[in-house]
Amino acid sequence: MNTKQLDRIHTGKGFIAALDQSGGSTPKALLQYGIKEDSYSNEDEMYGLVHEMRTRIIKSPGFDSEHILGAILFENTMDRLIDGQFTADYLWEKKNVVPFLKVDQGLADLENGVQLMKPIPGLNDLLKRAVERNIFGTKMRSLIKEANPAGIKQVVEQQFAIGNQIAQLGLVPIIEPEVDINSADKEQSEKILKDEIAQHLSALGQDVKVMLKLSIPTTNNFYSDLLNDPHVVRIVALSGGYSQAEANEKLAHNHGLIASFSRALSQGLTADQTDDEFNTLLSKSILDIYEASIK
Repeated sequence: MNTKQLDRIHTGKGFIAALDQSGGSTPKALLQYGIKEDSYSNEDEMYGLVHEMRTRIIKSPGFDSEHILGAILFENTMDRLIDGQFTADYLWEKKNVVPFLKVDQGLADLENGVQLMKPIPGLNDLLKRAVERNIFGTKMRSLIKEANPAGIKQVVEQQFAIGNQIAQLGLVPIIEPEVDINSADKEQSEKILKDEIAQHLSALGQDVKVMLKLSIPTTNNFYSDLLNDPHVVRIVALSGGYSQAEANEKLAHNHGLIASFSRALSQGLTADQTDDEFNTLLSKSILDIYEASIK
């Protein structure tokens, strides 16, 4: 584990950029960027286009270490180059931004009010490659749709079991049990979730470090006590489908929580914008998300 990077994530001012749409969500991300599905004829061309989009974001002057602490990539991006360097090396060496890798393979079907992660075949090999590519940490997402205690317990058990496997290889896992922002009993889900997380944190080995990525809570500062747990490097918040303005507004009321936004970060960016238009809009988004993260 890179102690410089650990210190930056633990104490730095800023937020984490989520640039990790993958597989099924890539066409959607490209469409939001103004690239229609008939613009590419196979997966390789599609991933080439999405890498161009991410490269444009990462190389933009506003994408800087003054505001951004880390960036989450997905496997295809990790294996591609920016200006002759692997993406993770470019992020750290040129931008002073800490690289993370999304490792999950998407969500299983809804059961007990939750969607667990699908099995992750070859996870150990992927993690070893991540270490070789100088990745600092990982991210994996589950989804909670109902306040079902048995389902939420399963989600947290799965997250921490895989999180432990990741930590054994010297990477810092981001545990992400998202609570659906449209869920009718969101607040109740959060109460059950917090208790489960607290139990699993107390059972971790002394040196194990994790991060938590959570939906912005219904009750402000609800996760504050988890911030002080010695195992927790940082708690980051996902935008979860809120618009950027809404997500920023809610985040600003939760002290110590920082953003890890995906859609809310790239909102309004399109392929046909001039570099000036693109950079101006991205810089404004970054500044607004940063301001909400440091309150």
